[in-house]
Amino acid sequence: MLQPGDKAPDFSLPDADMERVNLEGLIGRRNLVIYFYPKDDTPGCTMEALEFTDLQSEFDAAQTELIGISRDTCTSHGAFRDKYGLTVKLLADPDGETCEAYGVWREKEAHGERRMGIVRSTFIVDKQGVIRHAIHDVKPKGHAAQVLSLVQAL
Repeated sequence: MLQPGDKAPDFSLPDADMERVNLEGLIGRRNLVIYFYPKDDTPGCTMEALEFTDLQSEFDAAQTELIGISRDTCTSHGAFRDKYGLTVKLLADPDGETCEAYGVWREKEAHGERRMGIVRSTFIVDKQGVIRHAIHDVKPKGHAAQVLSLVQAL
C-alpha cells in the first residue's frame, strides 16, 4: 500500500474529452489531489465531485490540480461532468491499471456479497511527485474541505 514519502506511480490516462493526461507532465508545476472513486453519477461520487468543484478556486490558490479517477469510460466522464458542471479533471482507467498501481482496487463487501471494486481513496502529491498524504476508505461528505486544509498546509 502506498504511504506518505512514496513516489506517486506514473500514469497516462484519457480525460473526459479523450485527451491524454500524464502524471509526468503534471509534476513540477502544481501539487496534485488524485482521488479514486467507484462510479460516475452515483450519490456519494457526485457529492464528492461537487464538493471539490465548489472549492476549485481555493485549490487553484493553493496551486493544486484536482484529478478524479474511476474505471468509467471517457464518455461516461463527459456526461457526468456536463450534467453537474464539474471542474475536476476526470480520468478514465477502464482496465484498472492505475487503480492497481495505487492499491485502490480491492475486494469489498456490500450487501453480504464480496466483489472487487475501487476503495474510495485520495492521494495528495507534492510538486516533486511525492505522496504527502494517503487517505483510504473516504467518506464523501466534507472530504474536499479536509483535503483542502491538508493541501494548504504543504
